[in-house]
Formats: sequence, C-alpha cells, structure tokens
Amino acid sequence: MYEWDFIPVLTETGFLLAGFRNTLVLTATALSGGLVVGLVLAFARLSSRRWVRFPADVIIEVFRTTPPLVQLFWFFFGLPIVLAVEMTPFLAAALTFTIQSGAFFAEIFRAGIVSIEHGQWEAAKAIGMRYNQAMRRIILPQAVKRMFPSMMERSIELMKTTTLVATVSYADLLFQANELAQKTFRPLEVFTVVALIYFVTISIFSFLASRFERRLTRSGEFSL
Repeated sequence: MYEWDFIPVLTETGFLLAGFRNTLVLTATALSGGLVVGLVLAFARLSSRRWVRFPADVIIEVFRTTPPLVQLFWFFFGLPIVLAVEMTPFLAAALTFTIQSGAFFAEIFRAGIVSIEHGQWEAAKAIGMRYNQAMRRIILPQAVKRMFPSMMERSIELMKTTTLVATVSYADLLFQANELAQKTFRPLEVFTVVALIYFVTISIFSFLASRFERRLTRSGEFSL
C-alpha cells in the first residue's frame, strides 16, 4: 500500500510558489500581447486589401493548426539559427504564446465584429462617423460582450498551455514541480499539489470572469 506523505512537499512551498509566480508572469505577458496581436490580425483579416489580408491569414492558420510545443521548439532552437539572435527560455515562450494566442484571439475578434448587424454600420455612417469612430464607439463595445465568454475560455487554455515551457527549462510551476519530485522522491504528492494550485487559480479566475460577464450583461454598457 502506498503511504502518502505531503510533509516533504509542504516544506518546499516557497520553491513551488516561485515557479507559480513565473507561470503568472508568462501568462500575463502572453495574454496582454496576444490580445493586441489578435486585434491587429483581426483587422488585417477583415481588410479588403489582399496584400494586408493574406499575411494575416497565413499567420493565423499556421499558429492555429500546428502544435504549440513545435512552435516553442522552433522559436527556442530554430530562431537563433535563422536570425543569429540570443533566445532565452522566457523570451521564446513569450513570443510563442503571444503569437499563438493572438491567432486564436484574432478569430474571436473577427467573429465578434462580423456578428454585429450591418444596420449598426449604416446608422453610424448616417450620423457622420468615420470607420474608426464607428468601430471604437459602436461596433467593438457590442462585439466585446459577445466575445467575452470565448476570450475567457481561451485565456484559461493559455494558462494551461504554458506548462510546455518546462521543456525548454523555464522555471515555471511545472518545471519546479519536476525538480521537487526528483528531490523528494514524492512525485504523486508534488503533482497533486500542483494540480490543486491550478484548480484553485483557474476556479477563482473563472468565478471573477463570470461575475464580470453578468455585470456587463445587466448594465448593457461597455466603453472603449
């Protein structure tokens, strides 16, 4: 019978929390960058100019259809060879997950924008609004409310996907857990604690997102 012993793990809580902090930093970096990249790619894909639309199509399809682990390896091992630049684990991971999440966010943004009725555009044009004014004041505020659930789901998936950075020796929570498991010879206990950390964190994030979504729905307002 296996005897569970969490004492060796709990005494190294600081070691795991250091990795968890790195996970949060990477997730926040990729999420904020991904939203910006996604918005730019969405506008590019909606452009009537083919020379603007085609590169966005390629980036979106490549990063949505290839495994994130392959992308991470390519940025970490391949990019330094191609461009002769120094690549740290954090930089490679940040670039990978920023562009990858941006590709998914681009489709969410695009779907939200095109879901707005054409009459909204016509009304904005009738009162003399330019394209960017109509987009900022009328279209995007309505689209964001429709996109919010998908964006939250994608953000949660992003946090779980960042566990792949352990393969390039970035000291995230999973990397620290591997080190601690080898040190304590208690892998079941270590990864049970890691699972609980992710469960609690994502549950809190989901709860706050749900409350914000309900508040947004009740108020009917969202300003940019």
